[in-house]
Amino acid sequence: MYRIRLTADEERELGQRFTTTSERRMRDRCQAVLMAARGRARQRIAQDLGVHRTTLRLWLQTYRARGLAGLQIQWAPGPQRRIPAALAPTIVAWVKGGPVSCGLQRANWTYEELANYLYKQTGVRVKETAMREFCHQQQIRPYRPTYRYLRGDPHRQAQAQRELADVKKKPRPESVFC
Repeated sequence: MYRIRLTADEERELGQRFTTTSERRMRDRCQAVLMAARGRARQRIAQDLGVHRTTLRLWLQTYRARGLAGLQIQWAPGPQRRIPAALAPTIVAWVKGGPVSCGLQRANWTYEELANYLYKQTGVRVKETAMREFCHQQQIRPYRPTYRYLRGDPHRQAQAQRELADVKKKPRPESVFC
């Protein structure tokens, strides 16, 4: 085990980072280095900070190797997106066009149906939850398409209103009871 020896500048820099940072984990790391430099036993430091002694050893090793930059918290990149970004415009167009524009006999999409259609068209298999997350990121709602009325054909809308009015005017056939 190596003893950590800090210069006055390093100790001041660590102390300043310890007092100014809002991240608890960064404060713990700075405090661990400061306590080790003052000669405190590593087992006691680990107990006081509530970390495993192996974690403490790794913090001190990275500080020795890279200085204060070695104490920075490094987040894992996380899993790749299930739906490639290149497919985003295509899926958004499917949702805006509705299932009818894709040749399906449905009024609205569901996340599950949209995921199944994506698999049939592109071979990309995703679950309903991944499709829900994707739609949320793209700010689209497949189950309540508010954009349908904006793209409606005025002639077809007028024809539909006339047909609806004709249906409402017809008298109902009388019921025959036996």
